[in-house]
Amino acid sequence: MEPDMALIIFDVSSSSSSANLNHWLELIKSIKWNTSENQPNTIAVFANKIDLTERRVIGSEFGEQFANQSKIQYFEGSAVRHRGMIKTALGIVKEEGAHKLWQGVTPALYRHVVYSGIRIVTYESIRDNVLKNEVDGSVPIWKSAIGGVVSGAIAQFCASPTDLVKVQIQMEGKRRLMGKPPRVNGAFDAFQKILKQGGVRGLWKGSVPNVYRAALVNLGDLTTYDSAKRFIINNVGIPDSHLTHTLSSICAGLVAATMGTPADVVKTRIMNQPTDAKGK
Repeated sequence: MEPDMALIIFDVSSSSSSANLNHWLELIKSIKWNTSENQPNTIAVFANKIDLTERRVIGSEFGEQFANQSKIQYFEGSAVRHRGMIKTALGIVKEEGAHKLWQGVTPALYRHVVYSGIRIVTYESIRDNVLKNEVDGSVPIWKSAIGGVVSGAIAQFCASPTDLVKVQIQMEGKRRLMGKPPRVNGAFDAFQKILKQGGVRGLWKGSVPNVYRAALVNLGDLTTYDSAKRFIINNVGIPDSHLTHTLSSICAGLVAATMGTPADVVKTRIMNQPTDAKGK
């Protein structure tokens, strides 16, 4: 009785091993199998490391893409991808180098100069000149919410091109582990290619979820900061000091991260997609 299952195993620390996957798949399909369709009932590809100390050069996405295109199953053994923040960071250091943790820092700096500058100035202007503080100097939650949403949306729309470049640069390490050629080489090169492929409109790809994210983050951030600071001063008995600012910032950060994460996931995936001629 002949087996009715075939398993292709390749080494993720060897580019030549993964290059032969199509050859082995065709060889399996050319064999006469003792099944009704004359081929294995199950064909699977298994990613593994022969030597656990070797650096991984083939990413999980390569195996998954091959399996999906070939309509077969995909599994990983000792090559399982990194999980969690700490393990992922350690994996990047081991496989790509510690400097890759700062990949995209240049457009990130550009982004924060534009975003933070516009956000803070706009928020304070709206709060003090449009919405106005109460007689006792306090700011009602609804006023902080409006100021936070508007200032965050305006600032993020202006900074969206730098965010797009940052995301694409940060994904280069992943692409190279998948054996793909680099898409961009630095921030300036990324700006040029985005403009060439999608025009000025292409620079604002993903700006809609990006603006939603910023509006939600600022709604939680600035609103919570003012409210938490006032609550601590009035009810806890701590004076307006560095400790008060720190505690208020912690509260604001927790609320902002919780509210902005869903839109952040959508924004990142849209921005990492290729740009077409229409800038989409």
